Amino acid sequence: NTLMARIGVEAYEEALQKEHCSKMSFTGRVMKGYVFVSEDGFDLEKDLEYWVQLCLTHNPFAKASKKKKKA
Repeated sequence: NTLMARIGVEAYEEALQKEHCSKMSFTGRVMKGYVFVSEDGFDLEKDLEYWVQLCLTHNPFAKASKKKKKA
């Protein structure tokens, strides 16, 4: 299992220094502000709380993705 976290660019570089954290890439293009955390990085409750808190801290500043227009 892998956790995908939208943490924002402010916390991005520091988060990447954590063990079990890596850059997020779906299509070969890195998405700054998003990270993948392997299962060992959030298996303890305090570790999961850390990642959830980063997401919650960023959430009020997150911009919604653009909606695709239906053809």
